[in-house]
Amino acid sequence: MDFSRGATRVAAALAMVAISSCGGVTDSLGTAPAARSTTASVPPSGAPEAVALESALEQVIKKVLPSIVQITTAQGLGSGIVYDTKGHIVTNAHVVGTAREFQVTLAGGGQPRKATLVNTFRAGDLAMIRVEDARGLTPAAFGRSSQLQVGQIVLAMGNPLGFSGSVTQGIVSALGRTVSGQGPHGTPGATITNAIQTSAPINPGNSGGALVDLSGQVIGIPTLSAVDPEQGAAPGIGFAIPSDTATDVAGQIIRYGRVVNSRRAALGVRVGTAVDTEGNPIGAVVGAVTPGSGATKAGIKPGDVIVSIGGIPTPTSNALSQVLATQKPGNRVKVQLFHPSGQTTTVTVALSELPSSG
Repeated sequence: MDFSRGATRVAAALAMVAISSCGGVTDSLGTAPAARSTTASVPPSGAPEAVALESALEQVIKKVLPSIVQITTAQGLGSGIVYDTKGHIVTNAHVVGTAREFQVTLAGGGQPRKATLVNTFRAGDLAMIRVEDARGLTPAAFGRSSQLQVGQIVLAMGNPLGFSGSVTQGIVSALGRTVSGQGPHGTPGATITNAIQTSAPINPGNSGGALVDLSGQVIGIPTLSAVDPEQGAAPGIGFAIPSDTATDVAGQIIRYGRVVNSRRAALGVRVGTAVDTEGNPIGAVVGAVTPGSGATKAGIKPGDVIVSIGGIPTPTSNALSQVLATQKPGNRVKVQLFHPSGQTTTVTVALSELPSSG
């Protein structure tokens, strides 16, 4: 199975497709694996290493679980992390969806508390909500995802399928992945840069929860799980937004009410996926060009098909998003175009900054 061919966004009733930079797209609704709560695999009972690891896991769970909440909307449920004592909770943008009001249930139970939307950064699948009654909230400690190493033991905490306070265990399987989701009707979804790949099982409802290291620090936000287009869900291949990105976005939303610096590059176009006569994707077809953008200045027009950027093929709109996610605002890139006339040209475009609403 080609594990890189697909990944699906996970929030109960809100599953979406995501793909890696070299894969295809599948519809994964209903294919998410069943929720599982587990402890670490340990040596035979009584071994000092087993006792030490078990003790460490128990301490981490006791420390972090009170900071994980359940977020309920009219469309479904997901998870969130208490960010501060003022009631701010960070979660995924696809968890909040289009809702502006929510019910938040604390890890300790009790009556759900009302919460409202502060703002979202959909391009990075992050959102911030705020609980009206902030009494008794326990903020989580956020670590530096830039210091992670492959092989570290991690725990995923959340509310898969509504089983509140569930914990799964795995390792950091890989770092620096670029994965992206698929929005409604095949439109491009969020693109996650520097994503953390983990073997900790991630199920519907885990989205927006916490990926935690053994020091009890949040180092990621579980967001995607892998799906093979032909065989369905691929257990043990999940992805999380790095904590460095999450705290950057959360801090901007709290301070300014929105993201003022997306740190993402933009071409200045709106695109879809162009296909040939047999239905095979051949590029990202331009539907609209932003006035004054680098694309406009380079002469890119609606109807043009973007075939590659910087020599990297862009057969789909998602592939284009993933290539742009690796660039920085201000970079100048060569864009190969296929025009409606049948002519192929290459232009140089100065990339701008992706708007926070992008």
